[in-house]
Amino acid sequence: QVQLVESGGGLVQAGGSLRLSCAASGPTFSVYNMAWFRQAPGKEREFLAAVSRSFSTYYADSVKGRFIISRDNAKNTMYLQMNSLKLEDTAVYYCAAARFTGSWVTGYNYWGRGTQVTVSS
Repeated sequence: QVQLVESGGGLVQAGGSLRLSCAASGPTFSVYNMAWFRQAPGKEREFLAAVSRSFSTYYADSVKGRFIISRDNAKNTMYLQMNSLKLEDTAVYYCAAARFTGSWVTGYNYWGRGTQVTVSS
């Protein structure tokens, strides 16, 4: 139904900022609930933030107050603005989509291939 491609990752110093983008294909982007996840080496995939088709948002405690999720349906793009980055934010960041979910953190069935974010001291 939808193809997802992340971009915007890179190397950033601790305390700095970075904005990730997730570009989606197809004409029905506006009907999808969208989310950001990350996975560090040796760790489980971690939910970060979600934005619904109605533009409601939800954040994991680990990023609340630092990260901002948004979407631009006209551009078929979702964003993750990351501020006050910490060393532990280093991970591969993935975008995800679903048309039907029963919770903020589960049920996503479309995934991008990820973009690397590395935070240095």
